[in-house]
Amino acid sequence: MKIGFIGLGNMGLPMANNLADAGHDVTGYDAAPGPIDFRKLSDGIASAVSGAEVVITMLPNGAILREVAAQAIPHMSPGAVLLDCSTVDVESARAVADMAAAAGLGALDAPVSGGTGGALAGTLTFMVGGSPQAFDKAKGLFDIMGQRAVHCGPSGNGQAAKICNNMILGVTMIATCEAFALADKLGLDRQAMFDVVSTSSGQSWSMNTYCPAPGIGPKSPADNAYKPGFAADLMLKDLRLSQQAAQAVDADTPMGQAATALYATFVENEEGAGRDFSAMLPRFESRGRS
Repeated sequence: MKIGFIGLGNMGLPMANNLADAGHDVTGYDAAPGPIDFRKLSDGIASAVSGAEVVITMLPNGAILREVAAQAIPHMSPGAVLLDCSTVDVESARAVADMAAAAGLGALDAPVSGGTGGALAGTLTFMVGGSPQAFDKAKGLFDIMGQRAVHCGPSGNGQAAKICNNMILGVTMIATCEAFALADKLGLDRQAMFDVVSTSSGQSWSMNTYCPAPGIGPKSPADNAYKPGFAADLMLKDLRLSQQAAQAVDADTPMGQAATALYATFVENEEGAGRDFSAMLPRFESRGRS
């Protein structure tokens, strides 16, 4: 398949490499200055998407997605699919889908879970919104870049699923970190804490798979000085998207709101910027009850 790939950053580049390694004809483009180690690069969006059956985007936010889509769509072939893997607001995803439909194109919003490790290993999970026909056309690509793709319904629903998932993740990570900090002060050994909670009603992905305590449970960023697998900055972005969506549909999300405020403080006013989102644990360790 001939593919255009726009956005060759920490996530996009390994995804594009996996597609090219699988035998697809992938032309990449990234607006960032500096050299990019990809085998077939274009000098602009128009040439990257020309003749492509699928155009994949992996971009920082909804405003940039809208801008790139406006430049790419006029140069895409009728019947092609615009597959956006960014995590953006639902409104932007649906606006881009409308732009694509007006030009006779398919559109999918397919944000991912799995981080840079999943992008490198080809084990991402895709949450996909869009038509069944467009989903079927892209399904073989999802199988290369990831291990699971869930069709969540019409355009925008992929972003809705990602936002809801990551709101849960942000809340449970904070609760897990709080609990470890409390256990420490109560004199409960961290390994004993993990052994109980990971097999009891308090278990979660944050505890069982991505434990924020160094040396406890499976290897995680906590064992690498909290260098980011999933940065606190990105968690804050996703939590803010969840609250933007909640406000738009008048949904009451007090835990999501509280998690957003905590990560905003951590990233913007403390030392969370550039650290893994599980670095909330050392934050709580150093604090008393206010």
